[in-house]
Order: sequence, then C-alpha cells, then structure tokens
Amino acid sequence: MSYELALLGLRLVVGGLLFGHGAQKLFGWFGGYGLAGTSGFFGGQLRLRPATFWTALAGLSELGGGLLFAAGLLSPLGSLGIIAAMLMAIILVHWPRLWATDNGSEYPLVLLTAAAAVGILGPGAYSLDAVLGIALPTLETFLVGLVLVLVGAVVALGTRTPAAEEPTSVRRPREQAA
Repeated sequence: MSYELALLGLRLVVGGLLFGHGAQKLFGWFGGYGLAGTSGFFGGQLRLRPATFWTALAGLSELGGGLLFAAGLLSPLGSLGIIAAMLMAIILVHWPRLWATDNGSEYPLVLLTAAAAVGILGPGAYSLDAVLGIALPTLETFLVGLVLVLVGAVVALGTRTPAAEEPTSVRRPREQAA
C-alpha cells in the first residue's frame, strides 16, 4: 500500500511539473514565453529548424507526457514523452555541466530517471490505467518507444543550423610554447 502511494506521489509531482513546463512553452502560462517566444530561443540559441515545430513538439512532450504520467494513463507513453523532452534539454542546453548551480543537467536527469523508472515499473494501482483496465505491454512498449525517442533526438539534432564561426579578423594566433 505505501509503495502505491509513493508511486502516486512521484507521478503527481513529476507529471505536474512537466505539465507546467509544457504549458509555459505552448501557452505562456506560469511565467513562460509561449510558443512564439520559446520558438525564438529554439531557433536562435538552440539552432533547431523549423523552430516552431520543434518547440511545439517539446511543449507537447512535456505537457502531454506530464499529464499522462501524472494520471497514470497509457503508461509508459507519458514516461517516454518526459524522457524525450529531458534528453533534448540535457543535450542542447545543459551538456556537459552536471550541477544545477552551473546550469547543468542535474534536474532534467533526475526527471528523466524518475520517468524511466515508472515507465519500466508501471503506474501502479492508483492510476487511470488500473481503473480503466488498460495494460499496454509496459516493458516492450517502453523499449520500442525509447528507440523512437533516440531516433527523434538524432533527427532533431540533424536539423540544427551550423554554429556561427568567429570572424577571422578576431581570431588570434596561438601562442607558441617557450
């Protein structure tokens, strides 16, 4: 019984926070920038093209994944949405730093790990899957979905525009060792 309550609490907190992050990206709720503002970041700093598409996909992964995860509905699909969003956040924004105090991957890595654990274990007795009698083949669905997440990450990274190079007039020759 306590295991089931702990799993419910984990799903509600992680899923609720990810829902909020998605709502920030898509609608500007909770102090977010909305689709247009976030697309500017995705296209500018992250160099993803088309920026609006990838922003919408990230927002839907967080919002929809968070909602499914919190409700324990269609598990492990919510977990996979969270994993996809957090994997891209780690790669594009936080890598190679670890600690949150250095804008590192610490926080998205914790969310990704929690989502993966629930994705493998299942949502528990206090879930809409249990109430509605829905039972996707959890491990198989999770593994196939994980492969699709990795393929999607490679495709997204392949759409990035090249990084702007420093103008040659600003480059300085390397100092020779004495």
